[in-house]
Amino acid sequence: MTREIRLVALGGLGEIGKNLMLLESGPDIIAIDCGLAFPKDEMPGVDFVIPGISYLVERRDRVRGIFLTHGHEDHVGALPFVLREVNVPVYGTKLTLGLARRKMDELFEGPFDFRVVAPRDVVQAGSLEIEFVRMTHSVSDSTALIIDTPCGTVVHTGDFKFDQTPVDGETPDFHRLAEVGERGVLCLLSDSTHADRPGYSQSERVVGENLSRVFYRARGRIIVTTFASNVPRIQQVIDAAYKYGRKVCVIGRSMENVVDVAMDMGFLKVPLGTLIDVRDISNYPNSKIVILSTGSQGEPLSALARMSVGEHRHVKIVEGDVVVMAASPVPGNETTVSRVVDNLFRQGAEVIYAPESGVHVSGHASQEELKLMLNLTRPKFFIPVHGEYRHLVIHAQLAVATGVPPSNVLVGENGTVFRLTPDRGQITGTIHTRDVFVDGYGVGDIGHPILRERQSLGEAGAVFLSCILSKDTGELVFPPEVKSAGLIGDKHHETVVSEVTDITKEYLSTLPREALQDKEFVEGELAVVVRRLFKNELGRKPLVMCSVALV
Repeated sequence: MTREIRLVALGGLGEIGKNLMLLESGPDIIAIDCGLAFPKDEMPGVDFVIPGISYLVERRDRVRGIFLTHGHEDHVGALPFVLREVNVPVYGTKLTLGLARRKMDELFEGPFDFRVVAPRDVVQAGSLEIEFVRMTHSVSDSTALIIDTPCGTVVHTGDFKFDQTPVDGETPDFHRLAEVGERGVLCLLSDSTHADRPGYSQSERVVGENLSRVFYRARGRIIVTTFASNVPRIQQVIDAAYKYGRKVCVIGRSMENVVDVAMDMGFLKVPLGTLIDVRDISNYPNSKIVILSTGSQGEPLSALARMSVGEHRHVKIVEGDVVVMAASPVPGNETTVSRVVDNLFRQGAEVIYAPESGVHVSGHASQEELKLMLNLTRPKFFIPVHGEYRHLVIHAQLAVATGVPPSNVLVGENGTVFRLTPDRGQITGTIHTRDVFVDGYGVGDIGHPILRERQSLGEAGAVFLSCILSKDTGELVFPPEVKSAGLIGDKHHETVVSEVTDITKEYLSTLPREALQDKEFVEGELAVVVRRLFKNELGRKPLVMCSVALV
């Protein structure tokens, strides 16, 4: 029987986020990461997006475990939803599982099996051996995975950069990566998020130096926002606050959760008396306060967004406040971030947000680090992962530049099935994948048709038409009731009602008597007629909802 493995991407290829890769070897399957993605502008009302896992559910008896590389939401956020369907052991480092556990406690009531590992630990999963290897990223306790299979060794980098002066002093395990490269790597799967950026990503310590300069010159309150899970960044904010005699107030549920978990586990060192409650801010002069806030991506309900429009219950922006945007916008969030920055300026704050300010550095490897990873591991085959399609293609070009034969570089997207043997790597096909929208308590309850309706509501308004017809004659018993939202002003309402009434009567008069028995058909066709009226008269295509009753 030919030795082979299959890699199936359920998320994370051709997109940022929603990372979930399956590795199949004989009867054994493991999942690498289990993340979510945040909604795009064209997804109104959606809280977040998770991968469709029907392929995994169909093979649940073969799944030996879920292996997490680090604790960011785009790698652990879908766990509660996946474990409802496929409840298997979950392996990860201490902080990774600590952050994942908070997510589980919020969304999943059932029992789950979390198993803490440390770097260099090896887990046996059927015929597979999975070793965790220390890496650096924008969250502490990040790892890569070395997976020994009967077919050969696979290395999955997780998200990483090669920070040689990390804040926590835990440098990447170059030695282990070089060892496995010397032994022989069948395939490397590597983070592609910043494959289009030349050079090296700066060390996180650079941010600490620049934050210190901001704190030195600031005379009022300092408000810092960053990704809640960026524990090294939070540590540097706390260090700077302590250095300059300031108290720190943490605002925003996700930030509060991460600070609690990181402190409990020893990943965040906070001098005694540094943290204060939001209700105690008024007890200190502005020059002695630092606020650590959520909202780095301009999320409308985040603490910083509410501050920017004067709606936060405890914090009002005042002249002299300095707001530090210690994060860069995720692709697609640029508009919402810009809106928050503008509103902060309107409130009188000084906002430090430009890239050249140095208050943010990426947690992802740039081109020279990606090439170093390729040269350390020296893979026979290469699959770029975790990035939009252009990132994957550019990363593939970097692999070829380091000596990987072009025929051994495999670029895929979500749903791609990769097949590897000791001598051959190929794409053998695709499986059906889909986005699952989480909307409040609903998981997968809405799809693209409902999103299109929501977009229509936001873009062109809505018309609601209610008719009561005689089931004997098909004629209107009463004039139609017409209501609209976000479409026409009061002065045009009577005219519009009159036109809708006329066109409704005209349409109903053309219907054969037997068609009236199909209520859904009449409602659908009437909606088309009314929508056409508004298109012709106003140049708008509103969402039209019709209700027909027969008496």
